[in-house]
Amino acid sequence: MATGETGFDDVTFDLISVQYHALKAGHDYGQYVRDAQNAGQDEIAQFFDRVMKEDSARAQECHRLLAQLGGTDNTAPQG
Repeated sequence: MATGETGFDDVTFDLISVQYHALKAGHDYGQYVRDAQNAGQDEIAQFFDRVMKEDSARAQECHRLLAQLGGTDNTAPQG
């Protein structure tokens, strides 16, 4: 496998990057849900909630795939 500047192979780095961005976005979307709820925009709040769940699932799948690549699974997501 090719190794990028990080010392990790490109596929591992890519999965970690997708996982990080999905988790970061999921954290931000929680605030978006609250903002929409506070504004009385239930449909928009439901949209943000759905997007947040999609990113959570994406992060969990990245975690599973990273474990398949031989990582140590001692930080499994809860839930």
